[in-house]
Amino acid sequence: MMPPRKNSIATSALLLLALLISSAAAFAETAGTVTHLSGPLLARKIDGSTKILSQKSAVESGDLLVSEKETYARVKFTDNGEITLKPNTQIKIDSYLFDQAKPESDNAVFNLLKGGLRALTGLVGKRGNQDSYKLKAPSATIGIRGTDFLADITPQGTLFVEVLQGAVEVRTPAGILPLAQGQIGFAKDAFTLPVIVPAKPPEVPKFQPPPSFSAPAAPAPGQATQSAAPSDSKKVDCEVR
Repeated sequence: MMPPRKNSIATSALLLLALLISSAAAFAETAGTVTHLSGPLLARKIDGSTKILSQKSAVESGDLLVSEKETYARVKFTDNGEITLKPNTQIKIDSYLFDQAKPESDNAVFNLLKGGLRALTGLVGKRGNQDSYKLKAPSATIGIRGTDFLADITPQGTLFVEVLQGAVEVRTPAGILPLAQGQIGFAKDAFTLPVIVPAKPPEVPKFQPPPSFSAPAAPAPGQATQSAAPSDSKKVDCEVR
């Protein structure tokens, strides 16, 4: 009688594991949609699978996005924010939650592991909790309150932040560096005071997406509209911790 009992326990354990995996996939929060793409873009899912994305593909909370060496990719999020990945970039959507009716629940945490991007923030961080938007990098954490900026990680793990619109504070345990529009900040590591630099070094690739990326994309299903929460275009700032 023992072998059948062991088989029953093993079968139950496998069924429970399958249920947990399917539940995690079912409840993954849809974060946005791929609107522009110039080459291969992969999404490594929370269940361990890998998916090849195309234009109009959904991107979910928990995804690790990987752009190939010739790929620029733009993702439009449901709060009207967007990120445009440079080639050879990896970014993980640690968590994402946006409900137009519940601004107090807003949450967007990204982890830039490699490469670079341009980020244009949406409603998350402009309403409800102002610290609800974070972009993590090896040498700093970028907190956003409505801005347009470039972030690049060098092969050495250092961080460059260029402010295209708004204002930025680069924060490490060593101190704070305010940046105004048009300035570039450099964070060597998490324990060194960031400094202003006149330009990025040659090893930081320029942001040069294809001309097709300038064309507007249609709103994705469930995407916020501008009327969902009015914003003050003059009140723009960004903080990099």
